[in-house]
Amino acid sequence: MLTRRIITRPTARIEIPLQFLRLRDMAYNLWWTWSPEAHLLFYSIDPDRWVHYRNPIELLVDLEPERWQRLQNDPAFIRDFRRLIDRFDSYVAPEEPTWFQKEYPGNGAGPIAYFSTEFGWHECLQIYSGGLGVLSGDQTKAASDLGLPFVGVGLMYKHGYFRQTVDADGQQQHFYPDYDLHRLPLLPVVGPQGKGLRVGVEFPGRTVQMRVWKADVGRVPVLLLDTDVPENHPADRPITSTLYVRGREMRLCQEIVLGLGGFEVLKALGIVPAVWHMNEGHSALFSLPRVFEAMREASLPFDAALAEVSRSTVFTTHTPVPAGHESFETGLVRKYLAGWADRAGLDIEALLALGRAQNEDDGLFNLTALALRCCSRINGVSELHGRTAAEMWGGLLGPGSERRVEYVTNGVHLPTWLGPEMGRLLRERIGSPIEERVLDPEFADRIRFIPDDELWFAHCEQKRRLIEFLRDRVLQQLARHGQSPDQLRAVDRLLNPDVLLVGFARRFATYKRADLLLRDFERLKRLGESAERPVQFLYAGKAHPADRPGQELIRRIWQAAHNGNLNGSLLFIENYDMRIGRSLVQGVDLWLNTPRRPLEASGTSGMKAAINGGLNCSVLDGWWCEGYDPSHGWAIGAAEGCGDGPERDEADAESLYRLLEDEIAPCFYRRDENGLPADWVRRMKEAMGSLSPRFCTQRMVREYAERFYFAEGARVLSGR
Repeated sequence: MLTRRIITRPTARIEIPLQFLRLRDMAYNLWWTWSPEAHLLFYSIDPDRWVHYRNPIELLVDLEPERWQRLQNDPAFIRDFRRLIDRFDSYVAPEEPTWFQKEYPGNGAGPIAYFSTEFGWHECLQIYSGGLGVLSGDQTKAASDLGLPFVGVGLMYKHGYFRQTVDADGQQQHFYPDYDLHRLPLLPVVGPQGKGLRVGVEFPGRTVQMRVWKADVGRVPVLLLDTDVPENHPADRPITSTLYVRGREMRLCQEIVLGLGGFEVLKALGIVPAVWHMNEGHSALFSLPRVFEAMREASLPFDAALAEVSRSTVFTTHTPVPAGHESFETGLVRKYLAGWADRAGLDIEALLALGRAQNEDDGLFNLTALALRCCSRINGVSELHGRTAAEMWGGLLGPGSERRVEYVTNGVHLPTWLGPEMGRLLRERIGSPIEERVLDPEFADRIRFIPDDELWFAHCEQKRRLIEFLRDRVLQQLARHGQSPDQLRAVDRLLNPDVLLVGFARRFATYKRADLLLRDFERLKRLGESAERPVQFLYAGKAHPADRPGQELIRRIWQAAHNGNLNGSLLFIENYDMRIGRSLVQGVDLWLNTPRRPLEASGTSGMKAAINGGLNCSVLDGWWCEGYDPSHGWAIGAAEGCGDGPERDEADAESLYRLLEDEIAPCFYRRDENGLPADWVRRMKEAMGSLSPRFCTQRMVREYAERFYFAEGARVLSGR
C-alpha cells in the first residue's frame, strides 16, 4: 500500500497505556472524521476536551493519567475501543478486494497524483476556504473508500484560512490563527537518513527548502509542503503560511512550491504517478519539469515531450468566473522561471507562450491556459459548466483538436455529511455501508418504503440539534458585542423547531447574490411574521479579505438581521467552517441557492442537504440543472431569458418570494391526520432517493476512474 512506503515519525508526546496504544494510530488517520463511532469514542474519553478541540491529537496530548486509569477500569469503553479498532483495521487493510481491485485486477500502474491548493477534511485542519477544498477532501475520502491508488499533494498553511468575526456594525473582521502543527493529525515525512525530509525547489538565486507532512486519509496519503523551516531565509519561510494570500508575487511563489515543488517531492519519495490530476489550475506548473524530464530521458523535442506529458494529465476546472483563473504578469513569471528554464535547457519564451490565454500576447501568464495546453482530458464540474467552460476555453484547444471540454458533475462524501440520526435510520432500513448501498438499483424504492414518521422524526432531531448549536453560537456573538443579560437570555427563544427553516451558506461573492431576499424588505418581514406560515432564514459565509463588495453583502445581511425588526427570523452565523456547514445541511428544512446563472460551476451544499432529506430551492445553475425535479424541489426563475444584471435580479427575486409564499411554506405547513407534513415528507424521500446516488463522490470518483484515469485504450492511463 502506497501510504506504507512513505515513512513518518511522531512528534507529539502522547502518553497512552499500552492496551490503548492503537488509539494513536487511529487519531493520526483522518478516517475518524467520517466515522460516527470514532467521534463517540473520542467524546467518551473526555467530553469537555472533545467538544472544545474536536481534534483527537490535542485530546490525547492533554489527557491526564487519572483519566486513563478510569478508562482502564471501564468495561464498556474497552469493548467499544476494541470493536472500533477492528473496524479501523478492516477498513485500512481489508480482507475483501476493494472496488478498484475488482474492476481493475492486476493493474500495476503507479498512483493517481492529485494536486490541489486546498483540502477540506475536517474543521480541526483548516487548510481549506470553501467548496474547492471540501470537494478535494471528499474526493480523497472516496478514493480511499474505493481503494484507488491515490496520492494527494497540497500545501501546509501554518495560519490556514482566516477566522471570521463580525462586529456590532456588521463589518467582517479577519484573524489568522497560528497552528501548532505538532498538535494536528499530521506526521512529518522522514528521508533516507532517518531525518526529516527536505526537498528543494529552485527560486531566483536560491533554493527554497520544503518540509513534507503526511495526512493519512483512510488508505490515501496526502503530502503537504511547508516552507517554514530553519534552512530557509526568513523571507521565504512564510511562503506557505496563509491560504490565498493577497499579494500576487507571494501567490505565484505558493504555486511554484505546489507545482514545481510537488513534482520534486514525489520524485524524492520514488513515487512515479501513472496519472497527474490538476484540481484547478493552481498546480499547473508541475507540467514544466515533466516536459523537461521527457525531453532529457526520451530525447524528445519540446512539442513531442509536451504531447507525451499531456497524455497522462487530467485537468478539472471549477469556475466560469474570470477572476477565478489565476494569471500573473509575464515579467513576474519570467523573474521566477527564467533561471530554471535556462538550467533545464528550455526556452523561457516558449514556456511563457504556454500560459497565454489570448491569441495575441496580453502580457499575462494564465495558469488555466497552461493547464489546458498540458493535459489530454479536461472537465468542468457539471453539465452546464462543461458547456460554459468549452465556450470560454475551447479556442485554446485548436481547430480540429480531438480534445474537448467534458464534464464530471461533482458529488459529496455521504459518510462525512450525513447526520447521525438520519444515518442511523438509513443503516437500519437500507443497510451498511451506506456509501455502497446508495448505488444499489433499488435504493430509491427502499427510501420510499421508510415510514413517514420515522423519517420525519430523524429530520426533526437533527433540526433540534442544529438549533441548540446555533443558539450557543449566537449567544457568544452577542455577548462579545456587549448585549445585556436579558438580551442574551432571549437567545433561548430564537429559532422555533416547528417553523420552516431555510439555510443559505457559501462564499460571499457578489455573483452568488446572498442579498436577493432583501430586495423587498417588507415582503421578507411578512414571511417571518406570518401567523399561519412563518419562515426563518439562516445565513453564513465568508468574503475574501480583499473582496470589499462581498464584505458589504455580509454587512447588509447583518444589519437586516439586527436592525431590521425581523424579530429573530433572519440570523447571520459568523466564522463559517465545516462544522457549521455540516450542522446546517443536516438540520435545515430547505436549502437556498441564488447564483447568477451560469456563474455557479456546480455547488455541493445543496447535495449535502438533499442526502439529509432537505429540499432545495435554487436557480437552475450548476448541479441543480441536472438535479431539479418538481417532485422534490423548486426552481427560481427561468433557465433562460429575463435579461442580465438588475433586470434578472428583479425577476429572480420575485420568483423566490412567490415560491416561498405560494408553494414552499404551504407545503411545509400542510399536515395530515397524524400531524405529519405528508407532502413534504414525500418530497424528502424523492430528494434522498433520486439525488443521493447521482450526486455522491462514490459515483463521481468511479466516473473519473472509468472515463479518465483508467480509460480503455489509453496506454499511459491504463498502465499498459
